[in-house]
Amino acid sequence: MSELRRPRAALKAASLTAAAMIASAVIAAGPAPPASAAGSHHEPANFKKGVGAWSFRKVRVALEKSGASWYYTWAVNHPGIRTPKGVSFVPMIWGAGAVTAKNLKLVRHEGRNLLTFNEPDLSAQANMTVKQALHLWPRLEATKMRLGSPAVAFDAATPGSWLVKFMSRAKQRHYRVDFITLHWYGSDFSTGPAVSQLRSYLQAVYDRYHKPIWLTEFGLANFGTGQFPAAAQQAAFVTAATTMLDGLPYLQRYAWFALPANSTDGSLGLFTSSGAVTSTGRAFEAAGRS
Repeated sequence: MSELRRPRAALKAASLTAAAMIASAVIAAGPAPPASAAGSHHEPANFKKGVGAWSFRKVRVALEKSGASWYYTWAVNHPGIRTPKGVSFVPMIWGAGAVTAKNLKLVRHEGRNLLTFNEPDLSAQANMTVKQALHLWPRLEATKMRLGSPAVAFDAATPGSWLVKFMSRAKQRHYRVDFITLHWYGSDFSTGPAVSQLRSYLQAVYDRYHKPIWLTEFGLANFGTGQFPAAAQQAAFVTAATTMLDGLPYLQRYAWFALPANSTDGSLGLFTSSGAVTSTGRAFEAAGRS
């Protein structure tokens, strides 16, 4: 079975696209606290461990309880989310329309790392050509932030794929890409094989580019068929996968999809819309803590 996820369902793609567009229109209150600060109500966070998030009831409490040291919102800001002490926010330039003078000025106040172009290889997401992304790249470089590659949905190491073309042409132009950003969803719900498939994918990407990697979306899901593992299977994968990721020296950060649960994402969510932790969330809370 393929180690790469199936294409994301249209409903989920549309909701995430809308959330990113709305969030990008709101200016964040100010810079987030440094990731090195210790949280006051939970154990010290694993520096690698993060989450994708959007606003919901008790989101700040959920972020704090999750043990994540960082989060992102697929946008340049975090409307409706008050960043807890000890947690940092990482901004994203979601697509071509987000490359504006206002946004590029804003992200410079949100730390030193910048995520770029969400799944440009999917028509339901950023939907960009390699040429278009390269045309805009010097404007991102001008922020002088550490730049993650565009976060492709799949095939990051496959010859002729979107990211391979982008990285090759960026190198020819002497453009700067500081780390590779990836998404991965496994449709094999058995813990051992799923973790092995994820590790193999990460290794293949590292072997091709020899750059640090950020895994900014991952989990077990087959969005094409709407299939998700049982809650116990998802929790088991969280425990095993995060242990593996914490041990990879070239894997700098990872972010689970996602902090909140909703009706379209099966067993993936860490906290319900009311702020109650799920079994997946309990496994994530424990991940990376001694």
